[in-house]
Amino acid sequence: MHGVKLFTGAAVSVLLLALAGPTPALADTIEAALVRAYQNNPQLNAQRAQVRSTDENVPQALSGYRPKVNVTLGTGYQYQDTQAAQKGTPFYGVPQSNSASLTVNQTLYNGNQTANRTRVAESQVSGSREALRVLEQTVLLQAATSYMDYLRDAATLEVQRSNVRVLEQTLKQTRDRFNVGEVTRTDVAQSEAQLAAGRTQALTAESNLTTTRANFRRIIGNEPTNLAPGSPVDRFLPGTLASAVNLSLVENPNVTASMFGIDVNYLQVKINEGALLPTVTVQAAVSTAYQQTLSVFRTNTASAIATASIPIFQGGAEYALIRQSKENLAQQRLNLETTRDQTRANVVQAWGQLEAGKAQVQSAQAQVTASEIALNGVREEAKAGQRTTLDVLNAQQALVNARVALVTAQHDRVVASYSVLNATGRLAPQVLGLNTNVYDPSVHYQQIRDSWAGVRIPDGR
Repeated sequence: MHGVKLFTGAAVSVLLLALAGPTPALADTIEAALVRAYQNNPQLNAQRAQVRSTDENVPQALSGYRPKVNVTLGTGYQYQDTQAAQKGTPFYGVPQSNSASLTVNQTLYNGNQTANRTRVAESQVSGSREALRVLEQTVLLQAATSYMDYLRDAATLEVQRSNVRVLEQTLKQTRDRFNVGEVTRTDVAQSEAQLAAGRTQALTAESNLTTTRANFRRIIGNEPTNLAPGSPVDRFLPGTLASAVNLSLVENPNVTASMFGIDVNYLQVKINEGALLPTVTVQAAVSTAYQQTLSVFRTNTASAIATASIPIFQGGAEYALIRQSKENLAQQRLNLETTRDQTRANVVQAWGQLEAGKAQVQSAQAQVTASEIALNGVREEAKAGQRTTLDVLNAQQALVNARVALVTAQHDRVVASYSVLNATGRLAPQVLGLNTNVYDPSVHYQQIRDSWAGVRIPDGR
C-alpha cells in the first residue's frame, strides 16, 4: 500500500473556516444570501402585497363615519291633456321635464358598529403584519438552511470524489501486487468492489448537490457560486433555555398574531351586539325640476329628515350571530394557548438540537482524527503482512464516513442556531444586522389610512 494517501481535510475545512479566519473578499456570504432572499423572494413579496391589501380594510371601515352623497339627473317628455272647465276647449301639450337632485345621508349612531368595525380592521392589519413576520422568518431560515445545505453537499461531493481517486490508486497498486504474486485475486476483487461503491456514493452526492442547487436558486434567487463558510448566530441567542422560552412567548409572531386574532373576534361580538341597538340617520336633500307642467316652469325643494330605526325582531338571525361570534372568540382563546404550547415546544426542540449539534461537531472531529490514525496504522500493519487489503479498504471507508459525518455535524450546528433564533421570534434583519433596507408596512398604512378618494395606489399604479 505504499504511495497511497487519503485526501486531506481541505474539503471538510470549507465549513470550519467560518470559525477560524476572515471571509475571502470575493466570496458570497451567508449574510448576503439572506439579504437577497429578504429583498427578492417572490413568496415574501406576495405576502407584503397581501398586507398592503389588508391595510385598505381600515379606510373602508372609516367610511362608515363619512357622509354618502348622491346626485341624480333626469330628463324626459311628459304628455299632458288639459281641457278648460267652462269653455270646454281642450289643450294638448308635450312639455319637456328636467330635474336635478342632491342627497346627503349621514349616520349619526348605529350601535357603535362603525367604531368597532374600524378597530377590527386595525387589528386585522396588525395580525397581517405578524403573519408577514412569520413568513419573513421562514424565508430567512430557508435561505440559511439552503446555503448551508449547498456547503454540506459540495463538501460531501468533494470527499466522495477524493475517495474515488484514492480507491483508483489502491486498485492499481493491488493489481500490480497481484501480478507479482504478493496478493490474491480476492484482494483485487475487493478493491474493485470498493471502487464501484465509491463511484456510486460520488454519483449520489452529485445528484444531491444538483437538487440543493435548485433549492438555493428557488429561495435565494441566484445560482450558488464561490460560497464562503457559514457561521452560527449564537451571539444573538438568549443565554439559557428558560430565557429563550420566555422570549418566544412574547416575541414569536405566531403568538402575537393569535393575540390579535382574539381582538378581532372580541370586536366581532360587539359588532353583532350593535345590530340590536337603534340606528339614527340624517338625510338632507335639495332638488330642482324644470317644466314639470305647462303652468309650472320650475320647482325648488329642500328637506332635512332625521330617522331613528329601532330593531324589535329580525327573525332571530341577529341573536344567532352573537352566539356564534362568542363561540368563535372562545375558540380563538384556546387557539392562543395551543400556539403558545407549540411555540414553547419548538424552542425546547431547537435548543436541544443546538446543544446536540455542538457536541456532535466535537465528537465528529475526534472521530476523524481517530480514523486517520487508525488508517495509517492499518496500512503499516498491512505492509508487514499483519493486515489484509480488505482491512485497509474498511479503514479507509471508515475515514470517509467520519469526514462526511463531520461535514453534516457542522451543517447541523449552524442551522440549529438559526432555528433557535427563529423559534424565539428574533430571526429578523434588524437582529442579524443585515445590510438591507427593512420593509416597513406602516409606511403604506399611513399613506392610505385617511384617504377619502382616489383609485391610484401609493406607488402610482
